[in-house]
Amino acid sequence: MVKGLRWPFLVLVLASGLLVLAWIARPDATSSTESRAVTGTPSPTLPSTPDIAPTADVPAEPTPATVPSTPTPGNILVEALVGQIHKLNPLLASYNPVDRDITSLIFEGLTTADDYGEIIPNLAKSWTASPDGLEYIFILREDVLWQDGIPFTAEDVVFTVSTMSDPLFPGAAPLHDFWSTIEADALSDHLIRFRLTQPLASFPDQLRIGIVPAHVLKGIPVDSLGRHPFNLSPIGTGPYQIETLTASGGQIDGIQLRVAPVYRQRPGGADGYLLDRLVFRTYPTSEAALDAYRRGEVNSISYVPPDLQPAAQQIPGLSLYTTIQPHVGVLIYNWQRDSVRFVRNPRVRLALAHAIDRSKLVATYLAGRAILANSPLLPGSWAYEPGLTWPTYDLAQAKTQLETANLQAEQPTPTPSESSPGEGGAETGGESQEQATPTSTPEAAASPAEETPSAEATASPEATPQPPKLALTILTQDDPARVGLANDIASAWEQLGFTMSVEPVDSASLQTRLEEGDFDVALVEFSFEPNADPDPYVFWHQGQFGPGQNYGGMDDRRLSEALEQARRDSNSLNRIAFYHRFQELFAQRVPALVLYYPLYIYAADSRLQGVQLGFLSSPSDRFRHLKDWRFGS
Repeated sequence: MVKGLRWPFLVLVLASGLLVLAWIARPDATSSTESRAVTGTPSPTLPSTPDIAPTADVPAEPTPATVPSTPTPGNILVEALVGQIHKLNPLLASYNPVDRDITSLIFEGLTTADDYGEIIPNLAKSWTASPDGLEYIFILREDVLWQDGIPFTAEDVVFTVSTMSDPLFPGAAPLHDFWSTIEADALSDHLIRFRLTQPLASFPDQLRIGIVPAHVLKGIPVDSLGRHPFNLSPIGTGPYQIETLTASGGQIDGIQLRVAPVYRQRPGGADGYLLDRLVFRTYPTSEAALDAYRRGEVNSISYVPPDLQPAAQQIPGLSLYTTIQPHVGVLIYNWQRDSVRFVRNPRVRLALAHAIDRSKLVATYLAGRAILANSPLLPGSWAYEPGLTWPTYDLAQAKTQLETANLQAEQPTPTPSESSPGEGGAETGGESQEQATPTSTPEAAASPAEETPSAEATASPEATPQPPKLALTILTQDDPARVGLANDIASAWEQLGFTMSVEPVDSASLQTRLEEGDFDVALVEFSFEPNADPDPYVFWHQGQFGPGQNYGGMDDRRLSEALEQARRDSNSLNRIAFYHRFQELFAQRVPALVLYYPLYIYAADSRLQGVQLGFLSSPSDRFRHLKDWRFGS
């Protein structure tokens, strides 16, 4: 009997020995944060979590959670972000896209935006505006808890507003400038009143900013907020909360979030959110993020720039989702420069518009990175009006418009004190009969050049008529596609008799030149971020020459009036009518030439289902439907 069991016994002993040898030779899983699984298909493999030394900016808490080494993609999404994590505080995240993406999941505002950019309740249940638009009353939800279990109240809202309005606030200056004009009072635990200095129909949009907890931050000096440990161990009311930070080489390189238990208790969080954990890994470049996907380190990429789109399309199993960025590319004129004052003449601008084929230009130079724009507002927005009639490409019509513009009347009147040609530029010796500077009040009179085209004007009998000098330089960023587009526009305008040149500069120089008004014509991209409300007041109102982004001093009273009315009236139907009027006037009078909308491209494992982008006010809006995301087979 014993003899019969000898061979099975020897096999058992041999197997045990091999098991011991395998155990001794196993790789050290904690030896390096760079030890990540590499597989043929993307999988949400998580990195090991090194200890983070406690400092003023990098606290030891929260302590790293135990992370499975090879999780399946059933309930974990790993996404590549380009940049670095700095401050996970919504009040300090304005200028860092990585921080904005992560804080959008941890914190909530009183309001949020829907798929059309309309502002809807979030932490607030509802709100009302006074008839004069100077007072807003918000009723807050009573079922909201902070992620540490403390109830959310109006005190948190008042504290958040008072922090941003404090003179020592270390965040973005525009945030401070806006909120320093707002008075916030808690009328009860769940009732708050805001008082404004002037009517602003878009005010509820400003309350999308994340609210921070008073019970955590109250009492700390405002100027030390940027150094507070809260910025890397945040507590919010949103659907996800921080679980662990990861680091390598002494630098934070990722963060893991999990669905917040307190959020699950709310009606809106009881269902969905099948992605139990979100892991964000940071990379220095978009190329590195794409390589991380190839290696199976991540399941998705926050943004694929257009130049990498062809490479991304070749990767098996990677799906690309495209929508419009909240930007618009525009060719603006300098209405305030005397040497090109003829751009104030609407017939000249119509001629310039008819001379170029906008559709062909965008398709030639921006294919895959932008689409043709047909409004100064964003498609998908509730205020957008499709089907506007824009000046079509028609060179004969362009020449006709230019011939009837009577450009002789646009020339400055020479004076004895004027410098000789080529020495003093195109300065006039006296004040022009046209309105030379934009007005900033609603009561201001219309610009004569805009309201009455000067086709009937005649030259002064004392002055010797001089042929108009039609010369323009197009200022643009030194991006090859934009330079090519600008060169084609210049070639088209040369056919009308203009002397043209193109001046490419780096992005910093472009911004400086715009702010100084040092240009004839400029190719710019206006950004609506982070606002969901479509209000383009800062770009096109007369009063925004100088304080705003009306860099060319565009001065059209009719357009300004439409914007003023849309700003004052909180009735959504009236606002739609005013913005439609604004867009129609813009297409008729072409105060600037709208060209393109740049595209936003998000990349994700094709097994990830439920991804919908739609209208974006900022890239973090890609998570608007995160509740419905899930991995399929």
